[in-house]
Amino acid sequence: MAPPRALRPLTTLPYDGSVTDITHGSVRGRPTRAEEIHAVGLRDEKRRRTRRHIAEVATGLFLDHGFAQVTIAEVARTAEVSVNTVYTYFPSKEDLVCYPEEASAQRMVQMVADRVPGVSAAAAVLAALRGEMRQRDRMAGLTHGFGRFLEMARAEPALAVRLDAIAREMVDALAAVLAEETGAADGDPTPRLVAAQLGWVQSEVFREIGRRSSASEAPGTIAEAALALLDTLESLLSDRVLGYATR
Repeated sequence: MAPPRALRPLTTLPYDGSVTDITHGSVRGRPTRAEEIHAVGLRDEKRRRTRRHIAEVATGLFLDHGFAQVTIAEVARTAEVSVNTVYTYFPSKEDLVCYPEEASAQRMVQMVADRVPGVSAAAAVLAALRGEMRQRDRMAGLTHGFGRFLEMARAEPALAVRLDAIAREMVDALAAVLAEETGAADGDPTPRLVAAQLGWVQSEVFREIGRRSSASEAPGTIAEAALALLDTLESLLSDRVLGYATR
């Protein structure tokens, strides 16, 4: 009887001397594509956490001592990072307050981007705002202390200018998207006028949230008031605005 064949090992030795695990198709010591993607995701998440940590530390310092009185070096020292790290994430001091994750010019564009067929731009924006109110979303300012933050931002000329610029950029970005979606002719003011009215709705909601937060009302109470205000604001929009850019 012939002797039994030796079982083949689960590894082979490629020409470069590294060991390949044929059960997984990867080279030991070398990350797989999935591992590389996971590592990138972890790095991105770490950067997001670092950015948010620095911004929250800076906001606390600004509220306690004033925007103009706090230096970048003090922010870095309190956040336990280097000054260079602060500038890596926030090129300007104003960015520490109005950073992209919290104050994006694409905010309303994102609200309308994924709407389903049959939904208009106004309906998408109103639904997104109502969703933030019901979820007590911190992005909508439904946190303790938002009123103080808004007062501080409005009291500082540089921050007030930045906030106004972001509001205009939101309207401009939405107007461009609506013009493209509807095929509006050059010079047609309709996309911008609709975008401006939706921007007004959002601004009035934030104004109400800030006013009530300054009066120390609870986030839940503020959210209910904001929802009621949204109903009133919607009733003031014309049918043409409410139905504009329906997919």
